[in-house]
Amino acid sequence: MAYTRKDVSTLTRTEKRRFVKALLEIKRRGEYDEFVRTHIEYYVSDGEDGLRTAHMAPSFLPWHRRFLLDLEEALRRVDPSVTVPYWDWTKDRTTSSAPWTADLLGGTGRRSDHRVTTGPFAHAAGNWTLKENVTDTEYLTRDLGRAADPLGLPTKSDLEWALDDPVYDTTPWDSTSRKGFRNKLEGWGTGRGSVSWRNHNRVHRWVGGAMVGGASVNDPVFWLHHAFVDLLWSRWQARHRGARYLPAEPPGRGSAQHGRIVARHEKLPPWDVTPDELEDHSRIYRYA
Repeated sequence: MAYTRKDVSTLTRTEKRRFVKALLEIKRRGEYDEFVRTHIEYYVSDGEDGLRTAHMAPSFLPWHRRFLLDLEEALRRVDPSVTVPYWDWTKDRTTSSAPWTADLLGGTGRRSDHRVTTGPFAHAAGNWTLKENVTDTEYLTRDLGRAADPLGLPTKSDLEWALDDPVYDTTPWDSTSRKGFRNKLEGWGTGRGSVSWRNHNRVHRWVGGAMVGGASVNDPVFWLHHAFVDLLWSRWQARHRGARYLPAEPPGRGSAQHGRIVARHEKLPPWDVTPDELEDHSRIYRYA
């Protein structure tokens, strides 16, 4: 029977406590850091050689759907009542709203070094030491809204721009694709700096600190953010009935993307599953 993922702002006190407790337990067991390592390994950019699956590619959405399911399965082995909540950043937009409360994820980092000092994931609590990262800090960092250089979260109209596109993805199937729902949602835009960060990418930058870069999984908000991204894919599917993951077939040998992206019926590393098999989640979970 399908379980339900809820809006984080609607969680009860007990649901928050159980979610946090399950996260801390898989961190204690060493399982959580495996997720961080996996995301770092599969964060392959356009400029690198080889297959891209997690980012800057059509499989951005199914890859993170499977990744979320793996995390959720780990949490539910600890506590079967737990599911991953989603953070609707078009609605909860301040640094003090959900999920940035002391009983959930804690708040922003202190101004001097962006170190998170509140909530259960603060380093001082002793339960959330960063072991897999691209910096030399052991503590979680955030800079919500970028105090020194303010940045706003994406708006509902920003999302509509993506959701209105009836085509899943288009050539050249990378970060430079100007049309297609996938990149409009993933958010690789034109220009430099903040104007080029759209939707998903802009949220990572708005949170700042550990959420910037391949080791972004070090911040538990990663999962709440991607649960909302996953929900948006579901909404796009409902709006554009019959629209499918693209490309349907692998790019030919003459294409610059040959061997670099995953087509609909090809396996999606590191799993033995295809994008086609991940398009429908209704038998596993639903969104409230």
